[in-house]
Amino acid sequence: MPIYDKSQQKIAEKINLITTRNDSKIHISNWKNWRWQVKHTIRDISIFEKLLNIKFSALEKKGLEVTMAKFPLSITPYYLSLINKDNYKNDPIFKQSFPSKAELRITKYDMRDPLAEDKDCPVPGITHRYPDRVLLQVSNICAMYCRHCTRKRKVGDIDSIPDKKEIAKGIKYIKNTPVVRDVLLSGGDPFMLPDDYIDWILFELRKIPHIEIIRIGTRTPVVLPYRITDDLVSILKKYHPLWVNTHFNHPREITASSKEALAKLADAGIPLGNQSVLLADVNDCPRIMKSLLHKLVQNRIRPYYMYQCDLTEGLSHFRTPIGKGIEILESLIGHTSGFCIPTYVIDAPGGGGKIPIMPNYLISWSTNKVVLRNYEGIITTYKEPDSYEPIFCDRDCDECKLHLHLDGAEESKAIGIGKLLNDYDKTISLIPRDNERINRRDS
Repeated sequence: MPIYDKSQQKIAEKINLITTRNDSKIHISNWKNWRWQVKHTIRDISIFEKLLNIKFSALEKKGLEVTMAKFPLSITPYYLSLINKDNYKNDPIFKQSFPSKAELRITKYDMRDPLAEDKDCPVPGITHRYPDRVLLQVSNICAMYCRHCTRKRKVGDIDSIPDKKEIAKGIKYIKNTPVVRDVLLSGGDPFMLPDDYIDWILFELRKIPHIEIIRIGTRTPVVLPYRITDDLVSILKKYHPLWVNTHFNHPREITASSKEALAKLADAGIPLGNQSVLLADVNDCPRIMKSLLHKLVQNRIRPYYMYQCDLTEGLSHFRTPIGKGIEILESLIGHTSGFCIPTYVIDAPGGGGKIPIMPNYLISWSTNKVVLRNYEGIITTYKEPDSYEPIFCDRDCDECKLHLHLDGAEESKAIGIGKLLNDYDKTISLIPRDNERINRRDS
């Protein structure tokens, strides 16, 4: 298989040279094999230096080793190949993947588990925070360690895949909780599981009658796009409706390889969303974020969330003021297509869930009129109805005789010409009510 550019070829050649003594079967053509990528994940500073042809000072190296003792290094050869080695210290790929001594700076507001996932855990592997949906953690393995990970407390733990018995306990909880209609598979990264294991999990979930939606959160299209194989896609297609959310943070992450992976998923009828994290010195710029969002929609990904960086330990250097996120939204609303604009959210510390944050467009409000501003600063009014009579509701939905019709309409109840055109009704003609001949026949 071809390698996309010279930088990737050079890295593959260097990996080949470094590892030949241990594995003589490595060939450059393995670059697009995701298992080869995982096997040759870079976890050592000296190998990182050799591959990018850069050199850290002894003092820098010592500081990095202290950081790595708590938050290890793990980066795929593919993602490493995207780093601009001529300006690596300012490179957004480098900053998201390479350790920094700033990660050891713990402020008094930092939390080990800021979203209280461990507390909202009725059974191992399940986080049940919202009424109708749960998160099922199916793996502790990631393609690489993102430096801004909200589950940073688990980075460095032994990479593991829960066995079927453990996953079955989580699935049993879902099965016994009929209010749950939506399951999000997370981790780690679910796509780091073997194909047959993913197939088994999806099969077991699809057997539960009250599960309407299955979602999968993955960063493999960003850091390991070769994982999106034809075999994996053929498995996912069997379990519609199934959604996949990705995690692109910068336009430079959208490469020829990632586009190919995204196209496979989209062509399989899988709706794609993206969850970005607002990161200082990475994407905290209106122009960078707009470019990212435009590239996402060009590749059939709907921008879903833009997260304020969590209060996780070791992330203070990544956090921006809330005002920066508001500024970015102001640069988007009215200035680009509505479906390009993500919801800016703060995941509330303590497990309170996602709280949407918006610029203030409602200036004032009276009994029958509101004063609004638009994206240009134009101030306008909207006249509310002078008289609004709400339909009386006694909250007894089971006995509702008003307009509470929630089921989909049946096509077989088509009327008029539609009755003659559809295949659900045997009617062959429409007869006026006062037709004299038909009335005579009936009498």
